[in-house]
Amino acid sequence: MKIAVRLDDISPGMDWEKFTAFAALLDEFGVRPLIGVVPDNQDENLNREELREDFWEYVKKRQKEGWVVAQHGCYHVYTQHKGGVFPLNDFSEFAGVPYQEQLAMLEHGKEILAGHGITTNLFMAPAHSYDRNTLRALKQAGFKGLTDGFGSGPYLRQGLIFYPISFRLENSFKKDKGFTTMVVHTNTLSGRDMEKYRKILQEQNVISYEEYLLEKPAKRTAAGNIREYMLAAVKHMLVKFM
Repeated sequence: MKIAVRLDDISPGMDWEKFTAFAALLDEFGVRPLIGVVPDNQDENLNREELREDFWEYVKKRQKEGWVVAQHGCYHVYTQHKGGVFPLNDFSEFAGVPYQEQLAMLEHGKEILAGHGITTNLFMAPAHSYDRNTLRALKQAGFKGLTDGFGSGPYLRQGLIFYPISFRLENSFKKDKGFTTMVVHTNTLSGRDMEKYRKILQEQNVISYEEYLLEKPAKRTAAGNIREYMLAAVKHMLVKFM
């Protein structure tokens, strides 16, 4: 199985020491990830140090080098206690918010990125949570795809291309075919985590995200959507009570 990499919670005040160490690891293996950039971060939990003044220049530099940028929400603030149609979590910035408000947040975030010279048509929902109104608003705001869902490769749903993440990464290693995404939060990386990811990069078929984007999406059925919802709900329960 081909495994792409996504990095969540990219913002000016993140833990730059940990992020830089992981970025160097990816560079060592020639892997260009997807990075979820928060347009207007107001989540203090993401701030681990002083805001980096050249943040936007750094993101643009990495994008020119082949790293793929996704818009990671808008403010990264959870105002809803809902999991939406992919209930890995029971809190959200988007799921449960009225359609027009979601559209306004998406457009505001997109304008901020564009103001810094960064364009993208990919979306990354904070906490993996979104609802049907989010998908409607994404299409209206000009987005083409999002990184989430479960499956063995990209699929079409509600006019958008989904690039699935891994249900359980260790199980993905055992599969010969397909694509998935390894989700990494660099803010919370430990030394042991770094050793684990180095081993994965050495032993598994880890690809750059741009290769994932070239894969033709399959059409997702209603039964597939129901199965995905149930898997996400089960994983949420397992994580919550283990």
